[in-house]
Amino acid sequence: MASSEKKETLAERVKRLSRGLRGTLPESLKDEHTGSLRADDQLLLKFHGMYQQDDRDRRDERASKKLERLYSFMIRLRIPGGMIGPVHWEALHNVAGENSTGTIKITTRQTVQLHGILKSKIKPTIKSFDQVFLDSIAACGDVNRNVTCTSNPASSPLHKEVFGYAGEISRSLLPKTRAYYEIWLDESQIAEKEEPEDPLYKDVYLPRKFKIGIAIPPYNDVDIFTNDIGLIAIIENGTLTGFNVAVGGGLGTTHGNSDTYPRVGTVFGFIPKKDILKVVYEIVTVQRDFGNREDRKLSRLKYTIDRLGIEFYKREVEKRTGISFSQAKEFKFTTRTDEFGWSQDAAGNWHYTVFVENGRVCDEDGYNLKTALLEVSKTRRATFRFTCNQNVILSDIFPKDKDLIESILVKYGVHRKSIESSNIRKNSIACVALNTCSLALAEGQRYLPALISKIEPILDKHGLDNLPVTIRMTGCPNGCARPYIAEIGLVGTAYGKYNLHLGADFEGYRLNQKYKEDLDETSILSELDGLFGRYAKERTNEESFGDFTKRIGILN
Repeated sequence: MASSEKKETLAERVKRLSRGLRGTLPESLKDEHTGSLRADDQLLLKFHGMYQQDDRDRRDERASKKLERLYSFMIRLRIPGGMIGPVHWEALHNVAGENSTGTIKITTRQTVQLHGILKSKIKPTIKSFDQVFLDSIAACGDVNRNVTCTSNPASSPLHKEVFGYAGEISRSLLPKTRAYYEIWLDESQIAEKEEPEDPLYKDVYLPRKFKIGIAIPPYNDVDIFTNDIGLIAIIENGTLTGFNVAVGGGLGTTHGNSDTYPRVGTVFGFIPKKDILKVVYEIVTVQRDFGNREDRKLSRLKYTIDRLGIEFYKREVEKRTGISFSQAKEFKFTTRTDEFGWSQDAAGNWHYTVFVENGRVCDEDGYNLKTALLEVSKTRRATFRFTCNQNVILSDIFPKDKDLIESILVKYGVHRKSIESSNIRKNSIACVALNTCSLALAEGQRYLPALISKIEPILDKHGLDNLPVTIRMTGCPNGCARPYIAEIGLVGTAYGKYNLHLGADFEGYRLNQKYKEDLDETSILSELDGLFGRYAKERTNEESFGDFTKRIGILN
């Protein structure tokens, strides 16, 4: 190989030789001697919206018995904008009970995923979803993933129009291969030579995952600047005129690798709505052609932009589209948290935001949230909208049906939980982490609720019980719960140990900074006790906790 040639990585080779993401998945599925898939197929599986996992709590036990790890699979659905109907929810409820752990997990990208699905149950699960027109195509993998959008229709009279772009963008960026339908739904395979090349993804797809979000100011519930492409809806005189386009956001890092870092998106400028699909498409193609394919840790769009320069990337998009970015329009975000309880939209319909702690929908400890939502779905009087803060909105409820839905929420204690939980608890996000995520170094969703129960008395002590601070926890530095843009970010480094990050703003424009490393619970609580005490005494009028920690000079 000539010295100037680039070395092909394993991931790139697997994609290139996958025959349109088919690989040997059919053969892997038929192998009854193992609960696992072949190594190359595990990578390809992600493009179909699935990950292979195992129960890490049981690794030692099974190893001592010389048993294979307890492998299972996570399936994540593709739900652009995060909305499904009551029939979809009922099907999801039933599938979760039959084929998975039973828990429905609302993700930070406005969709849902199921864990604990055995290999033999993957196809039945996919087929059950297909019966209600749900799929998991491109929910994971080196492609554009689920497109998010400001969730609550009460946010704007033009919400429906803006929401429609999530579906249009998702469809325009889907892989064209029929592999998903052949492998999981038994569609007859066409001759390989008859399947045309995918004009967007070709045979190598993207260098890494790609995320797109749409926000309607003043609401930034999608954390718009953490996306590879962030579209900020510009509404002038009651009309959607177009979008400010932010490019290059992303939060994943690697411990000990200073070349990796979180980044907020850079606003390139304004694009009229008639041109936005073309511009989004070509932003993706530039990343396809210029992104780093030699080091996956440096392959996200944020690194491409910083390596090539903002102006180069912007000019390349303009050259490919024939469309120039104009000066960005003025906009302002005031919040990125969900508004719990009832809200009414411009058409008079009602929407109820249900607090779902860390996105876990289940019946647990006497609180039967999963049963309550099933009962709501059976009324056929509400749609279900997922938020990027891991909550669910019972939506599009006619005024005549509001009392019926509320009676169910009161009956199961959902209304009380959504209204009475503390602000810090309602503003918390945690990733799945242990026991299923293979990358997790520490706990996430299983631990954060208990930690918050110990933080709440500290807030009470300092007279801050209603403090609307954002707190987010991940079991590793990949950033799935967006900890680097939280006022309090906790990033796992080892079991029971976390880096403490502080200083992001409440509205989501600014990243936080690492404050202390490798803290255990006692140290975390001690640090927060001191900081909350200072905040109670030294804050200025209306100053958020994140702005306070930034102002007092404790961060580098």
